[in-house]
Amino acid sequence: MLHLGHVQNSILYIKYIIVTMCSNILIFGQGRNMQLIGFARVSTSSQDLANQLKTLEEHGCNKVFHGKQSGKSKENELKLKELVDYVREGDTVVVTKLDRLGRSLKSILETIQQITDKGATLKTLDGAIDTTNSSPFAQAQLNLIGTFAQLERDLIVQRTTEGREAAKDKGVKFGRKSVLTEEQRKSIKKKLSNGSTVYALAKEYEVSRQTIMRVREKN
Repeated sequence: MLHLGHVQNSILYIKYIIVTMCSNILIFGQGRNMQLIGFARVSTSSQDLANQLKTLEEHGCNKVFHGKQSGKSKENELKLKELVDYVREGDTVVVTKLDRLGRSLKSILETIQQITDKGATLKTLDGAIDTTNSSPFAQAQLNLIGTFAQLERDLIVQRTTEGREAAKDKGVKFGRKSVLTEEQRKSIKKKLSNGSTVYALAKEYEVSRQTIMRVREKN
């Protein structure tokens, strides 16, 4: 027969275990949610990377993603993807400057959106942007970045179009360069009219039969 004291002690012990487990879960969750995650973009200067790492560490970043100084340029993008995959809801991504997140406004805006979609926030230490609060000013910052990203895309398209038009005016031809000169084309047409076969001419001019056929079909 169980003694009442033993039962009471067992109940108290179980309560202690439950409280301890809940406390540990709460502490773990709070620690993860409050995690500061830094990102440093590798440049051609080793001193610049060292300064970024030091600054991020001083601001309490628990983990910092960055490429190797001797690594390839695309390593920055790979490490940035690792960071986006790593962040969880409640985390804050910290960078020294906004341009650490990408080479263009478009890529920067896409990264910010990816971070936001995961429930995390972004803070730049130069004060350019801070999404840790939902104030109208913070939202206006994001909208402004989006506006400039669109402007950047429009300018690129405009410059490309103007460049092509200017090149055309100078006689530059776009598209794949023809494998046959104009004189060769005339010669092929003449030989075809004299009875030469497509196969023989393709072999003679070292081109495909389709090329000879296009010359034949073109007026």
